[in-house]
Amino acid sequence: MSSLGESAKPVRSMTGYAQVRAATSSGELTLSLRSVNHRGLDLHFQQSSEFSPFEAAERALLKERIGRGHLEIRVSLIRDAGPQGAACNWEALKGYVEAFRRARKELRLDSEPDLNILLGLPGVLGGAPEIKELDSAFQAALLGALGNCIDQLNESREREGRELAAGLTRELADIERATTEIQQLRTEALAYYHQKLREKLNELLAGSIPENRLAEEAALLAERSDIEEELTRLGIHAKEMRRIVQEGGAIGKPLDFLLQEMNRETNTTLSKSSSVGEIGLKIGNLALGIKANIERIREQALNLE
Repeated sequence: MSSLGESAKPVRSMTGYAQVRAATSSGELTLSLRSVNHRGLDLHFQQSSEFSPFEAAERALLKERIGRGHLEIRVSLIRDAGPQGAACNWEALKGYVEAFRRARKELRLDSEPDLNILLGLPGVLGGAPEIKELDSAFQAALLGALGNCIDQLNESREREGRELAAGLTRELADIERATTEIQQLRTEALAYYHQKLREKLNELLAGSIPENRLAEEAALLAERSDIEEELTRLGIHAKEMRRIVQEGGAIGKPLDFLLQEMNRETNTTLSKSSSVGEIGLKIGNLALGIKANIERIREQALNLE
């Protein structure tokens, strides 16, 4: 059995968030990842069409590094302002100044033109800077930032995964203790059931069959109500679940299958023990506790990768 040492893989939650900013030759890149639980890996991109040429590479990297989850990817770029943005249309500026002077002369005003106002008039400063097309160098920067963001997201998911795994292990320990207690009660319950069946058969048949045959029939019926097989399988499933958690990695789906099997064995134990008097009540209470543990584990496992 693997231990929770260096060989164990990290257990990851499917819930997490990460954001990175990176300087590129085209401007400041901001990239964020937000994930919640999902049956598979469900990628949703929130980015403008200028990033479309890089989406396939982004998807490949995400699929390589993340197993499951509904993942929202947001990408934005604040472009550097080029020198063209400060270019001045001198002819337009001179025209505005000449018009100001004519108006001042005609209206006999004593004022001077305000350069700040003049620079804001239409056509004085050059148009929008030329938009540089994003190239392979930008793709390398984008994928580098995405890789860093994935690292941060996985670190976040692993922190929550450790907490979930610890809670799951506590629930599992409760199941194992309750199973041991039921096993201790089983022998007493079997003897009780054997005696009650023997008395019932003897009453119904009114002594018409030999005593040894009566004992055989009672023992056979009691055996059919024995919970030894259910307890054995429940113990095996619990042991396998502990192994899966200790080995780590993508444990969500294997846990879901085991929980279904454990729930089935617990239900059968409840059914078989329902008519064994006070002992049956004790077994039933323990089995109901196991079912509550199983349900809490299921809720935790739903959010595990």
